[in-house]
Amino acid sequence: MEKMLETLCAASGVSGAENNACEAALSLLRKYSPDAKADKFGCVSGYIGDPDNGKPTVMLEAHIDEIGFIVTYIDDSGFLRVGNCGGTDRRLYAAQTVTIHTVNGDIKGVICTLPPHVASDSSKTMKTEEIAIDAGFPSRKEAEKIISAGDRVTIDNTLAKLCGTRVTSKALDDRAGVTAVLYALELIQGKTLPYNIEVLFASQEEVRGRGAIIAAFNSSADIALVTDVSFAYTSDDKKQDCGTMGKGAMIGISPVLDNEVTNELKKLAKDKSIPYQCEVMGHDTGTDADHISISHGGIRTGLISIPIKYMHTPVEVADTEDIKAVGRLMAAFITGGESDV
Repeated sequence: MEKMLETLCAASGVSGAENNACEAALSLLRKYSPDAKADKFGCVSGYIGDPDNGKPTVMLEAHIDEIGFIVTYIDDSGFLRVGNCGGTDRRLYAAQTVTIHTVNGDIKGVICTLPPHVASDSSKTMKTEEIAIDAGFPSRKEAEKIISAGDRVTIDNTLAKLCGTRVTSKALDDRAGVTAVLYALELIQGKTLPYNIEVLFASQEEVRGRGAIIAAFNSSADIALVTDVSFAYTSDDKKQDCGTMGKGAMIGISPVLDNEVTNELKKLAKDKSIPYQCEVMGHDTGTDADHISISHGGIRTGLISIPIKYMHTPVEVADTEDIKAVGRLMAAFITGGESDV
């Protein structure tokens, strides 16, 4: 499972340019669904079962895209100007190493920053439009030989192990969720299922869930289990507003989620001794579950989240035991609770 997570996090996939991440996910999914495919919108999907066998279909969904930047302009001195794709954290911009993903290959760069010796206010947070990326080009002419407006940019960080079962990386939101789905599929290998399974790794969640809206419209699913990340407690937050890292899957409770599915998830977690916690929301969930639940005449939807720290930064932190708990809970659901997972 950790190898899958490492592979997925390493792949680039900023919203609207998810090709590398899609290829990585598709390669892993085809072990369980040989006919899995990627559509023209950047969503990856696969089917396990027989649509004519009369069994209901459960969708397992996570989003494949990550936050990042898009090159908007190259100035006369060869510096790149960018806009954000998704909710990037402006406090982390200065002095980061980045990768510019071009049709000519990946190019390294750094986000410019003034040395503290000459900065008039070193505590100032840059706005996105103030970012300049230095990739070493002396002029716009030289830069434009390799880089084009519209190229995506990611802040660098590869998966690293922390103490115990915790890891840090960019893009754990939501490659951790993709990993949980794949882990669930591994757990049900060879089991007789009461459901058909439809897998969806949706594009463009970070820009208003566009991939899930389109893919769910074409879905035949009766039930959807969505997995995304949610906020884990850190010392500067309120405990009542957060989940607890290491305490297991976060089962969502919300007006937009299906009560029966939610209650079944809680029952299965108790019966199978799968660690879980509840995440109560008095509104929508801010995930693809919101779109899937009202698509194609309505799909009964549950949400199982993974608690992470430092969301939408290049140093997101997750506990692999929480990812496993989400995968185990999905597997318990799609086996009808009959098999140990």
